[in-house]
Amino acid sequence: MKIIFTTDLHGSQWKYLRVLEHAQNLDVDAVVNGGDLLPVNPGLKQQDSFIADFLDDHFSLYESSGIYYLFVMGNTDLKRFDALLQEISSPYHYVENLSREKIDIGRFEFIGFDLMTDYPFPLKDRCRRDTNHSNFKKQLLKAFLSSSRGLKPLEDWFSYVKTLPTLEEELGNLPQPEDMKKAVYVMHMPPAFQGLDVCQGNVMVGSMAIYDFFKNKQPLLSLHGHIHESPEMSSIWNSKINNTCCIQPGQKKDKLIYVICDLDEMEFQRFIEPAPTPK
Repeated sequence: MKIIFTTDLHGSQWKYLRVLEHAQNLDVDAVVNGGDLLPVNPGLKQQDSFIADFLDDHFSLYESSGIYYLFVMGNTDLKRFDALLQEISSPYHYVENLSREKIDIGRFEFIGFDLMTDYPFPLKDRCRRDTNHSNFKKQLLKAFLSSSRGLKPLEDWFSYVKTLPTLEEELGNLPQPEDMKKAVYVMHMPPAFQGLDVCQGNVMVGSMAIYDFFKNKQPLLSLHGHIHESPEMSSIWNSKINNTCCIQPGQKKDKLIYVICDLDEMEFQRFIEPAPTPK
């Protein structure tokens, strides 16, 4: 089975279209999007327009091509639009929101996870403490959540997040695969200790809970995103936690980065393509 994995496209239409073109030309079985699907500029509140005006038609092209499109949500994808995205995607047989769900394709089981450890930025829709022993990050701005009524400020994020399950606990609630040796996990958040989580300044922000989860479970493959610059900072885009292969391609604003994965041979190729030249 052959898949294309990319992540952190942030509503870039040319990147979406280029990935589709590659998927059709290379005869892949599925495209996997690792989260942060929706635009952040010019504003988060316009993500619903991108879903309705672009993704609906885009998903229909995968449907007509008979290519699976699997995705999880990321930290900048407003939770208030999850229902709209589900409404748009659910009529398509070949389109699946994997966030905390499982789908079987051929011999392989794909399981998604959309939550992540807390960070200094204000949008907290999908943030959790990593474990019960995690230290709180210093916050840069006032925290908020999204809701059907808009953006809701949080006066005391630290108290609020203590009422939520930790990332470690949420991982324990994921659907279980029939065979871990054929399981592919798609998690926006990367694990700790693998060089897949390195921010500017060589700060490492990966999840200890996710690392321990893979160390104990030993699935076939894990696919990650979130830290765009990590491969550039660490010179690492793939690693192993014992027998589990971990992939984090990174992403650039003016380039498309993706990985072609042959799941039968467990071979991976990373590609970086420039933006198309304006005509």
